[in-house]
Amino acid sequence: MPKALERCQRFRQSREELFPFFADAFNLERITPPWLGFRVLTPAPIEMRVGALIDYRLSLYGIPVRWRTEIRGWDPPYRFVDAQLRGPYRQWVHEHRFEDDGDGCLMIDRVEYISPLGWLVHRPLVTPQVEQIFDYRCDALRKIFGSEG
Repeated sequence: MPKALERCQRFRQSREELFPFFADAFNLERITPPWLGFRVLTPAPIEMRVGALIDYRLSLYGIPVRWRTEIRGWDPPYRFVDAQLRGPYRQWVHEHRFEDDGDGCLMIDRVEYISPLGWLVHRPLVTPQVEQIFDYRCDALRKIFGSEG
């Protein structure tokens, strides 16, 4: 059974203003912790659409890892979904939603994932790491866009 993590942030910008930033896979390098050594390997430009494949390189616990995702849902400027085809997890499905919220936008990240090493290491290692990655992401987005929470 997958573990789920959800994070919400409110931004002053509209969906239409925010969505293009998240639709550019290369911006992941700006909002991913430097300790992961995250790099997009797919050459630019990447045409985002259902079925688009994106390759990355990162390092987990000092071990180099290649990651391939597929865009499984694409509905600009409301949402998109990427799913791991190859990488460090047994399952990783990440939904990005953008909802109107007064004069701004609520951005919701929801990730469902299954640890690659089973439940014994999931709670002490994998869950805290995923939470740290998304804590960093929230802080980075706050610095870029001035989110409100």
